[in-house]
Amino acid sequence: MVVGIAADHGGFELKHELVARLQAAGHTVRDFGDGANSPGDDYPDYVIPLSRAVASGDVERGIAICGSGVGAAICANKVSGVRASLIHDHFSARQGVEDDHMNVLCLGGRTTGVETAWDAVQAFLEAKYSQEARHLRRLAKVAALGNTPKH
Repeated sequence: MVVGIAADHGGFELKHELVARLQAAGHTVRDFGDGANSPGDDYPDYVIPLSRAVASGDVERGIAICGSGVGAAICANKVSGVRASLIHDHFSARQGVEDDHMNVLCLGGRTTGVETAWDAVQAFLEAKYSQEARHLRRLAKVAALGNTPKH
């Protein structure tokens, strides 16, 4: 799978670890930055290009990391076609894809340990979008609010 990843200084170390693990697992990784641990950087500078790549299909799924993951999630969801959520566990990572068609996983570099993050990433990437009528009905209601495509 082609996976995009982005992080500011708050998620830089976690991003570095996840990139290595993703590559070792056979995924193609596009790193949207930051390329250095720069304390003065801003997560939108990396999360917006990542989110646009997910929305356009240039990458299949995205992982956005900032200190808490909250800012990354808010930012990613501003891009039409992105369905992002802050995730801290395996179940939510899988269920978010299956039921809610989440395509950007957000993590907190200062709040989530490497093993928990890796477990969530694996669940996120292995999950498939559900085509069950009840899920599609709910997604259509969300899409009607704007900022997300209809399914």
